[in-house]
This record gives sequence, C-alpha cells and structure tokens, in this order.
Amino acid sequence: MAIYTRVAPLLLFLCVATGCNGPLPFLGGGVLSGDVVAVPESWGEWKKSVSVIQLETNPAVPYSVNIAYTIVGEHLYVYAGDTKTRWVEDMEADPRVRFRRAGLVYELRAERVSGDAERAAFAKVWAAKASFLPHPQTLDGLWLYPLLPR
Repeated sequence: MAIYTRVAPLLLFLCVATGCNGPLPFLGGGVLSGDVVAVPESWGEWKKSVSVIQLETNPAVPYSVNIAYTIVGEHLYVYAGDTKTRWVEDMEADPRVRFRRAGLVYELRAERVSGDAERAAFAKVWAAKASFLPHPQTLDGLWLYPLLPR
C-alpha cells in the first residue's frame, strides 16, 4: 500500500502535465496546440538555432514526441536511425504529421528517404553535428524522413 501512496502523486502530476497538449521530455503526448501557420519555403534559417521540435503523428489518435531535427540544404529532416519507433510506425501508416516549435504548429507530410544521394547528403550533415551517434551510412535499415508541405 505504501508504494501506491508514493506513486499516486506522480501519476496525478503526469496526467495533469500531459494535458498541456504536448509531450514531456521522455513521455509521449497527444495533440499539439498552437497557432497553425504556413510552411516556410526554406528551413535554412533554423540551422543556427535549437534543433528540437515536438512532432505529432497519427492524426486519428495523435501521438507527439520531442525530437531532434536536422536541416540539410533547405529541408528539415527527422531521423530515428535504425530503430522503428512508434512515431516511425505512425508515419509509415499515415504520412501526415504536425510539428510545433516556439508555439507555432506546421502541418506537413513525412516521406521516407530511399535514395542514396539524399541519404549521403544527410549523413554528411548529421556526422558533423552528432559524431557520437551511429553514422547513417553504416546502418542497413534507415528511418529518415524529410518533412514536406502537404
């Protein structure tokens, strides 16, 4: 019984916190709130800023996570390495996604990378900023997606 009295406040906190329309640092959330805005023609200006967004997948039953992004050229990519995460599974079933950054929500679609040239361009940028993680060119199964206008 003592464990329940310790866990109950934590569960209550998590229930309240997840009602804030977004994921917690290590827990998924639901629908992202915020002003829906037009997709910019280029994401290039975001190269110099914090590289974390909140990604929402599965429009039928929204699921959102905090995730790092990478800008390659003028495109914004999300990358799961060789791990088929829940958000990857969601995007494979329905490519419509939304993401939030600085209170603004963008409606996009995810399209899995299949070409070697695009994969190599991403790998070059990724390796320069995240050398402690597996290099994308060394992975057999690669879950890499540019987020594109719908």
